[in-house]
Amino acid sequence: MTRDHRSGCPINLTLEVLGDKWSLLILRDMIFGGKRHFRELLRSQEGIASNILSQRLAMLVEEGLLTKADDASHKQKAIYSLTGPAIELVPIMAQLGSWGRRHQPVSAELSIRAQLLEEGGPTMWDQFMDELRTEHLHTPSRWPAPTVRQTLQAGYEEVVARQQAGQNPPPER
Repeated sequence: MTRDHRSGCPINLTLEVLGDKWSLLILRDMIFGGKRHFRELLRSQEGIASNILSQRLAMLVEEGLLTKADDASHKQKAIYSLTGPAIELVPIMAQLGSWGRRHQPVSAELSIRAQLLEEGGPTMWDQFMDELRTEHLHTPSRWPAPTVRQTLQAGYEEVVARQQAGQNPPPER
């Protein structure tokens, strides 16, 4: 399928694919949350409507960032997988999170993953991309456990536990 583009600028062309918040949030939930099914993605805390989710998933499949297959575990479910180009967005997502931590009023529990990715830098991003390739593209992993997703989840759980115990430090800026 050939589409008309406003220009050949790489930033413009990227924004034509990723320029709306829902596409990025769907990819975020798949990358960081391990969500692969429509219903899981529908439960995003930002409250995406089912028709918007359906449209964005179809567009991300058409653009080659996701694949859609029948889920062997349930006849009426589809499973979405990241493609190589979508997995390569990890460093961009890490940088977006880092920028947001510095310039927006983030919450401690929702910014800890961004902090850990910022601190882990390119080595952690490479490991995470490798893990995502194993999960979504079925390539062998080169990295030992724990996974980056496990490390990020442990950081989140630690912050939530501190908050519940009344130890609520403000997020770093």
